[in-house]
Amino acid sequence: MDQVKWGIIGCGDVTELKSGQAFNKVPNSSLVAVMRRDAEKAADYAKRHNVPAWYDDADALINDPAVNAVYVATPPGSHADYAIRAMRAGKPVYVEKPMALNAVECEAMNQVSRETGVPLFVAFYRRALPYFLKIKELIDQNVIGDIRYVRVQLNWQPYAEEVSENPKPRWRVSPEISGGGHFHDLSAHQFDFLEYALGPIKTATGIARNQAGLYNADDIVIANFEFESGVLGSGTWCYTVNKEQRIDETQLIGSKGKITFSFFEKFLIRVETETGSVDYTVPFPEHVQQPLIELIVKDLRGEGKSPSTGETGARANKIIDWITAH
Repeated sequence: MDQVKWGIIGCGDVTELKSGQAFNKVPNSSLVAVMRRDAEKAADYAKRHNVPAWYDDADALINDPAVNAVYVATPPGSHADYAIRAMRAGKPVYVEKPMALNAVECEAMNQVSRETGVPLFVAFYRRALPYFLKIKELIDQNVIGDIRYVRVQLNWQPYAEEVSENPKPRWRVSPEISGGGHFHDLSAHQFDFLEYALGPIKTATGIARNQAGLYNADDIVIANFEFESGVLGSGTWCYTVNKEQRIDETQLIGSKGKITFSFFEKFLIRVETETGSVDYTVPFPEHVQQPLIELIVKDLRGEGKSPSTGETGARANKIIDWITAH
């Protein structure tokens, strides 16, 4: 593939800054069409971002001869459907995370990719961000010795619409659309990167509950997990605390020290060993998906390999399914 010409299915908020503009900033890549069911919003997006074509029908975008790769940026409930349609049309797919509602849908997507030979990628962009590559580098350099265990803590306050008297729940807390709650949405990034840095997780168990009753999805999860390497992990995720209790912290504890970092909010990495403490500040780029999109474009052009594929992306869904099984 000489030039990768992208079409976006679902040009919503996630595409405004994180990804959409990046397609035109990567060499040998351009955004040529967008689709949204609301025609007015699709047209507005195309106008604001100088996109040549817009549609309110997914099949019209998929079958546009000017489009040779498709980015599926809708909520997870429609990922499998749109991705499979695009792959059967012979067009490589880059799909948002979580990859689908559950591991079964992920496997169906990967099966079509294998059958058709059409590549499938997932937007686990932390595999290409300098901040997280620095963490992986520190691990690979054995800076804190052998990793013993991982501790994840994420506390988040409810969104305004979730605590209003007449709530209109976001799609992220509608299990039929998202697969679960905020845990499904955010922990997918965490488990994907932890596997990228530390290897496969072989077992995971947990307790998922709804304590606050603000919506139908779980709002608190406690989990234990074990890597094939023997590293153990634990985590707590709570989405119904006040802002004073908000925390986003992960620690990697090793035989010679520890690494503390944030998955979502901070740019600081702290390394503590017997010789002292060292801080690294690595800001995110303006368009956080751009480094991964660049690697995907190179993959499609035969110039490299993307670190995030359908096969790796499905792993996060599998781990989440293990933890939240009732």
